[in-house]
Amino acid sequence: MAHKQPMSQYGIGPFYSAAIIGLTAAGLIANHMGMLPVIRLPLLVLPAKLFAGFCLISAVLLWFNAAVTMNIRKHIRENELVTTGAYAWVRNPIYSAFMLAMWGLLLWSENLLLLLLAPVYPFLMTLLLKRTEEVWLAERYGSKYQDYCRQVNRCIPCPPRKKEP
Repeated sequence: MAHKQPMSQYGIGPFYSAAIIGLTAAGLIANHMGMLPVIRLPLLVLPAKLFAGFCLISAVLLWFNAAVTMNIRKHIRENELVTTGAYAWVRNPIYSAFMLAMWGLLLWSENLLLLLLAPVYPFLMTLLLKRTEEVWLAERYGSKYQDYCRQVNRCIPCPPRKKEP
């Protein structure tokens, strides 16, 4: 069997991260400069700030677990499919961490209009991954990867689904 080259250590990460950081920054700047109408519900300010904090803390913890604790670079170099740790909760925890951080910033802004960007981020992640990394991983790991996909969500961290008998 021929030695298969490992996937890039960064995958679509730099493109995806730059895109959502850019969209978030553009929205926040436009909001700060008064270029957007402000839709604010006073009763939602505190819950939004609390959820924003939750998103930001979760993003840091998710990224740290996926990138540092799991030492993902080593697994990529060794062509190993990682399905434990953060990868048991979401298939793309590093990308998801960036998404959660941007959601936190959008929520912190107190402008509900900016939340229109929130669904764009998982949509963009799905669009990019289905055409790039997921194709590569399916070819590389076959049914093992397909089983993993059935049990673990692509974008939003949540407990893994039980294996079907």
